Amino acid sequence: MKPFMRSQLERYSQRLEELNFLLSREDIMKDMTQFMRLSKEHADVSAVSAPFERLKQRIRDKEEAESMLASEEQGPGEMQEMAQEEIASAQSEIEQLEAQLQRMLLPKDPDDVRPAYLEIRAGTGGDESALFASDLLRMYTRFAERMGWKIELMSESPSELGGYREVVIRVDGSNVYGRLKFESGGHRVQRVPTTETQGRIHTSMCTVAVLPEPDEALAVQINPADLRIDTYRASGAGGQHINKTDSAVRVTHIPTGIVAECQDDRSQHRNKARALQVLSARIQEKERSERAAKEAATRKGLIGSGDRSERIRTYNFPQGRLTDHRINLTLYKLTYIVEGDMEEVISALEHARQAEQLEELEVGGLYK
Repeated sequence: MKPFMRSQLERYSQRLEELNFLLSREDIMKDMTQFMRLSKEHADVSAVSAPFERLKQRIRDKEEAESMLASEEQGPGEMQEMAQEEIASAQSEIEQLEAQLQRMLLPKDPDDVRPAYLEIRAGTGGDESALFASDLLRMYTRFAERMGWKIELMSESPSELGGYREVVIRVDGSNVYGRLKFESGGHRVQRVPTTETQGRIHTSMCTVAVLPEPDEALAVQINPADLRIDTYRASGAGGQHINKTDSAVRVTHIPTGIVAECQDDRSQHRNKARALQVLSARIQEKERSERAAKEAATRKGLIGSGDRSERIRTYNFPQGRLTDHRINLTLYKLTYIVEGDMEEVISALEHARQAEQLEELEVGGLYK
């Protein structure tokens, strides 16, 4: 194990001892706010400290077995065989624990645990692009179902053939943004459209943006004077009431030109509140993208910046192939993926980002 990694882990062990002492004090137990804060930190620190303690134990086990093996070198025997088995077992677990702890020490995005807004927009390709947007929505919806996440429709702009020119959903659950954030970018589809009479393969594009829902305590403060709020009649499904009243709301942030709308609820007030949430997320994402662009000027990330203009993935239906261009991943299981079986793709992107972060730490000299 590299010295920097061990020194970082030792700090976790020291902090755990401090927390154990603090949580045993009566004055802290009586202060529920402080007690809950320290309890949460205790859980987080324990999650790292426990495997580190196990790692140290397995290193000791291996050293003892090696010592036993050295003392039994006079000739083969049962003890020698047991020592060899223990060395192999310990070494295997040591490697697994080191990899696990290395991942746990990587910088974490505080937004990873947040719910997310997922926006899909049809691009080049006309009606076929709008139909592909509908397919992407179904793919993400079914993946969310597999993960036990909750989906909420925020706004939609249906196309004539049953697709979407634009659709926005809110996804809530465990670690939503952390798992979906690498989906931002351009998605290309190659297939024979249902409207094609001569069997020719067409290429169409959609853009996807995944935005973390801002923490209310840290959300961008918007000056009401910078907003223009318009109401209109909702389109699409919703029953008689929703089509007879101006319940849909569109909010425009005048300084940036960023627009958000919501039409899913019958209540104009609730639609306005939701539209403001989406607007805040988009403004925050704009600031995040600008920071990412500056960082990209000094280094080229493997995963990319999440810019919508960046083509990240191709869905080739005639070949049953999905290719993620950022990590050169090709899978011939497109039928399953578009039905929500996205775990392999998302895990590969997460592992690639972790490898990227480790390289950045090593280049920075932190692991030397």
